[in-house]
Amino acid sequence: MQKRDVSVVITDLDNTLYDWVEVWYRSFSAMLDTVLAAAQQRGVSRDQFVREIRAVHQRHGTSEYAFLLEELPSLQAAFPGEDLVSRFDEAIHGYRKARKEHLKLYPGVMATLRTLKDSGVLIVAYTESMAFYTNYRMRRLELDGVIDYLYSPKDHDLPFAMEPEQVRKYPSEHYRLKFTEHRHTPEGELKPNPRVLLDIVQDIGADPHSCIYIGDSLMKDVAMAKDAGVVDVYALYGKAQASALRRHPATTDRPALTGFLVSAPANETGGPGRPPAQWRDVRKDQRNSEATSTTPTIPK
Repeated sequence: MQKRDVSVVITDLDNTLYDWVEVWYRSFSAMLDTVLAAAQQRGVSRDQFVREIRAVHQRHGTSEYAFLLEELPSLQAAFPGEDLVSRFDEAIHGYRKARKEHLKLYPGVMATLRTLKDSGVLIVAYTESMAFYTNYRMRRLELDGVIDYLYSPKDHDLPFAMEPEQVRKYPSEHYRLKFTEHRHTPEGELKPNPRVLLDIVQDIGADPHSCIYIGDSLMKDVAMAKDAGVVDVYALYGKAQASALRRHPATTDRPALTGFLVSAPANETGGPGRPPAQWRDVRKDQRNSEATSTTPTIPK
């Protein structure tokens, strides 16, 4: 079996290093329950509310849009002239509390990353989540400095021609990574585009054959790495977490919250139906290549 030396590990973040779906579900549902209850008292139906939330998330291309409440027409009509942020301050705090409580690395992740770093391996993160919340999670999880480079999209535009200083509680330096270098991927370019991954490899001055890529999505991460000629490592545990959420008993008496996840196809988060053909092909390729695949080795 051929071996290749690995000097660079490129990893996905969400559902690969931590359970993003669980964090999002817990925090978003904590806010949604409170806001929806108040809206229903003013005649807003659950179905209308859900449709509007999904539309806002799709319009901005993210399920972590910070100005969601202000852009829901039903809330604007139900609470005319009110400051919706102040009106639902308790719900927003519930969101933040749940996020802090549930955001944690998977067991063994930090120890593994530190072992890699101590071995001289360059650690790079590549995520589709937007910059602000990715930056928050990096700082909260103490990954700043453990990961050498972070690649993510820029933030969504702020509404009402606002400036960041108008909506942030602390000075701008509070929100910056101090050690990890944060760079942005091209606008509109998403996984599984192998060109983005190859551009990252070139940007850090590495060779694709000295890299491995770790991710939880067969459709996005594994397929992208294969097309780029980079050794792929499939984080199957991340997929299991997303599937478990679909079966969570709490989802039986509320809207299917994962329907708000605008960047995750239903089949990729444990939804009904057969996996797409390209997904099945990737899994078939993985099984067929087990006997001939290269074995990465980490420098001592």
